[in-house]
Amino acid sequence: MSFDTKLLDGIVIFVKVIVTGSFTKAAEVTGHSTSYISKEINKLEARLGVRLMNRTTRSISLTPQGEIYFQQCQRLIDEAEQAEASVNQQQLEPKGTLKVSCPISFGFSHLQPIFSKFLINFPKVDLDLEMTGRQVDVVGDGIDVAIRTAVEVEDSSLIYRKLISSYGVTVASPKYLSTYGIPKHPDELTQHQTITYSYINMPNVWHYKTKQGKQVNVQLKSRVITNSPEMELNLAVKGLGITRMPKFYLGDKLDTGELVTLFDDYQKTPIDVYLVYASRQYMSAKVRCYIDFIVAELGNGQIGN
Repeated sequence: MSFDTKLLDGIVIFVKVIVTGSFTKAAEVTGHSTSYISKEINKLEARLGVRLMNRTTRSISLTPQGEIYFQQCQRLIDEAEQAEASVNQQQLEPKGTLKVSCPISFGFSHLQPIFSKFLINFPKVDLDLEMTGRQVDVVGDGIDVAIRTAVEVEDSSLIYRKLISSYGVTVASPKYLSTYGIPKHPDELTQHQTITYSYINMPNVWHYKTKQGKQVNVQLKSRVITNSPEMELNLAVKGLGITRMPKFYLGDKLDTGELVTLFDDYQKTPIDVYLVYASRQYMSAKVRCYIDFIVAELGNGQIGN
């Protein structure tokens, strides 16, 4: 169906003329000249093919067709003003449904109490939480704010705001190490059972860097590959393999001795957590207050140092 781009031309001017009662007053209200107002009314009548008003030097009056058209136009303008006021109100008051995506494990371990607190503080905002290990398409999936863990920020048009910093650790249980031995060099991992995370690029290649900056890349043949950090952790604790994951996923497993770290003489691999969203411009109140709230609760903190 074709759409006439000039369909609404002249409507506001026409209504202003009728409401104010004259071309001169309509010109004052709209900031145009009287001649401009007259030309717009003439073009509107020509497009419609009807005379909308009778006018003399002293007064104007609507024709029967003009009366019907005026009522319809007035209704259109009222609805447009209400729509604009509604949008402006949304910009001022946090309300409506906020769609958030975050990693399952990080959501449960660090964000669950913050989500609860947010809902209490902003009773007019509803949360649509997508807990997932996959990297969502923020724009394509209609996500307002995504929380991502990343070694480095992608070259993207999206906004990445660092939330917390941590690093990756290679861990195993004492039970596993007593059975299979302790690898001294990353290359020895090829002789061990490993548990890898599937939602990363090249999950079967682990990268290390010596204190001197030499890069070491190890090609693994994983005993288990999974998209669940919880599964990684549980299998490692049970002595079923060596895994590598962000330190903030480990909880107290290092303190209790259920897991121990390997290759501590290598450089730490930074793994940061980011808030990711489409744009800083024209941000709705619900998105702005959510970002500010999360940053206030966790922002720029250090986890696992």
